[in-house]
Amino acid sequence: MPQDAPELGAVDESAAVEPEPSADAVEEAAADESASDEVVEETAAVEPVTDEVLLGSVDFARAALVGIAPAGTVGELVGSEAHEDHVLSLFFASTLPGYPDWRWTVTLARVDEESEPNVLEVELLPGETSLVAPDWVPWSERLAEYQLAQELAAATAAEADDEEDDDLDEDDDEDDEDEDEDDEDEQSEDDEDEDEDDLDEVDLDDVTDLDDHIADDDELAAAADEDDSDEDDDSDDEDDSDDELPSESR
Repeated sequence: MPQDAPELGAVDESAAVEPEPSADAVEEAAADESASDEVVEETAAVEPVTDEVLLGSVDFARAALVGIAPAGTVGELVGSEAHEDHVLSLFFASTLPGYPDWRWTVTLARVDEESEPNVLEVELLPGETSLVAPDWVPWSERLAEYQLAQELAAATAAEADDEEDDDLDEDDDEDDEDEDEDDEDEQSEDDEDEDEDDLDEVDLDDVTDLDDHIADDDELAAAADEDDSDEDDDSDDEDDSDDELPSESR
């Protein structure tokens, strides 16, 4: 009599059960995993060597920025980063308004030690603090700072107005002094003009009188000389008479 065929849907329990791995197999798998982890760590620990030629190509990198950076927005060299042995990025400070701590970045590379540098990328990248939001400040403190700033601005404006007023007062004083000096000069000129006018307005009669006085003085001097000469003649006559008296007595 034939054996009964297995029922449909029945599961062979002996075939479904997998054998458990041996202890040796478990230890070998753990060793392989640990070795692979060490290799990964060693690979990650190796840092690329900085290419000195690329690091010194600052002018070459700056020239590459001329095509994309607005004039006057490329600052000084602020850092570098080596990606591979012959791949390096140079970072330049950016002076673009509204982009604090952003950096113009030029990535350079060369094939080997004998080749020339080439430009791989030129871009504007954020720095470490450029995308960080500022510390939150309570509204009360911000309001107090705003009020203090307004008071300082008002005080500064008042001082500026006072200085302007002082300057205006000094200018007025200087103008008054200049006007006084001008008045004095005009008065002096007027006096000189009046003196000249007085001299010009001398009458001819006054000149004639002056000439008459001079003539009278000359006549008086001549008369005095005549009197002196008459006196001298009289004295000579007396001397002559004195000389003649003794001869008569003889």
